[in-house]
Amino acid sequence: MPRKKSTTLFENSMEELEQLVEQMEKGDISLEESLQSFERGIKLTRTCQKALQEAEQKVQILLEKDGKQTLEPFNDE
Repeated sequence: MPRKKSTTLFENSMEELEQLVEQMEKGDISLEESLQSFERGIKLTRTCQKALQEAEQKVQILLEKDGKQTLEPFNDE
């Protein structure tokens, strides 16, 4: 269940971040609202970065064999 929560948190954060960017790009908000949106955007970005780092660590653990990391070829087929 934690995996689903992490995924949902990431997706919700990205969606909110996209909405904030759209709002700010329109230029219809005050300077104070822009600053608040920017601050919120920074928090959301950090949340997303943390989730991505955790996912990368999980992938590295899954690729580790016999205590040694091995690189696997990536096939996007």
